[in-house]
Amino acid sequence: MSANPPLRDWQGQRVWIVGASSGIGRAVAEALHARGARVIASARQAEALAAWAAAAPRRQALPLDVTDRDAVAAAAARLWAEGPVDVVLHAAAHYQPLRATALDLDELLRHQRVNVEGALHVVGAAVPRLLAQGHGHLSLIASVAGWRGLPQALAYGPTKAALIHLAEILYLDLRPRGLGVSVVNPGFVATPLTARNTFRMPALLTPEQAAQRMLDGWARGAFDIHFPKRFTLALRLLRCLPYRLYFPLVRRATGL
Repeated sequence: MSANPPLRDWQGQRVWIVGASSGIGRAVAEALHARGARVIASARQAEALAAWAAAAPRRQALPLDVTDRDAVAAAAARLWAEGPVDVVLHAAAHYQPLRATALDLDELLRHQRVNVEGALHVVGAAVPRLLAQGHGHLSLIASVAGWRGLPQALAYGPTKAALIHLAEILYLDLRPRGLGVSVVNPGFVATPLTARNTFRMPALLTPEQAAQRMLDGWARGAFDIHFPKRFTLALRLLRCLPYRLYFPLVRRATGL
């Protein structure tokens, strides 16, 4: 039995994607629109969203800054006033490589505001409305960087670990009420965020490949959608190692 109701028929489904201006969020928006969904795209880049929405029917631009609690609440109120929302995807993120030897408190806090508080703003606006309508699916994009501590992920990793934990509890609370919940843990995907990395990124995917794997996971009713498997399964094994083995292995593998 699948964890969630499978999402396979997208025709006419209303999908709100927060963080849809580029990268995985934009690729998912394109993929779902191509399958007949009505896609509402949110991000800060108002002009880019407007151009995307104007290019085809069944597209709607709803600019907002995810760190602005009132803006997120107003956007949700507007969307649900127009009808039920079937899927909410939180894809907004901030990333800057950071190590403790060059600690930047402003960067640490910005990651928290965008990646964690931003997600909570979306959850706070969407969950009561999903419960009230009695159906729907909430999905959060986290990262394999949230599975265990990794070099250069001092700011990013803890925020993604928080989203994984959040999604697990949301699933426990909301699945018995008929809602679907999923967490997406990508490996390396070629986006404007990962372009900041100066190291080789193994098993690098395009945003379009990442979007297809997400759609495949939703179609299976999966809770934990992680990819590419040739990379993420190895990281899964690392999660089981005791610290006395994990820390030396990571240092040898990364040279950091």
